[in-house]
Amino acid sequence: MTTSRQFLSDRTTRIAVDVTFLRLEPGVAVQAPALPPGDALVRVSRPSVGFYRYLYDTVGQKYCWWLRRLAPDEEIASLLADPATAIHVLYRDGEPAGFFELDGRSGRDVNLGYFGLMPHAIGTGAGPGLLAAAVALARAVSQNGSVRVNTCTADHPRALPTYLRAGFRPLRTVREIWDIPDRLGLLIPDRLRA
Repeated sequence: MTTSRQFLSDRTTRIAVDVTFLRLEPGVAVQAPALPPGDALVRVSRPSVGFYRYLYDTVGQKYCWWLRRLAPDEEIASLLADPATAIHVLYRDGEPAGFFELDGRSGRDVNLGYFGLMPHAIGTGAGPGLLAAAVALARAVSQNGSVRVNTCTADHPRALPTYLRAGFRPLRTVREIWDIPDRLGLLIPDRLRA
């Protein structure tokens, strides 16, 4: 088991990111096409921690997704067992092509906690359709019909424009400094290094 003392002694790379918080208001129609023919979206009702980590790690490898990599298995298992958390996986030709995580734990808005495509699916046209599906499912469980998401300058460069084209509106942008443990082996672009 890893202790917090071990985390404190980790070598880290410091990065600076601008995080943009967005919201899709109730009643705003999502401007996005449907999923490409042959793609299938499946809700994984009780994903294993290993499968979740595979999705998170593969999608987030190039985009500095690191927080859940540090979370202990017990924490991830608790999150996945919470009925207010929903994991949906996009399948193409029988293999995962992307996923999103809906977080309804706030009791009002639904947060699109994680959203992304596997490297082999980027540029295939699946992103906007997957986002439209995520919004429809989020609205189905949201108490007020609104959906929140955030993205940052570490994410794919088309992430923010995709959210804006779909109808999300920025609420605020904040600068954050992250100390990412080097042991995670993430690919950190020079443009992000602080």
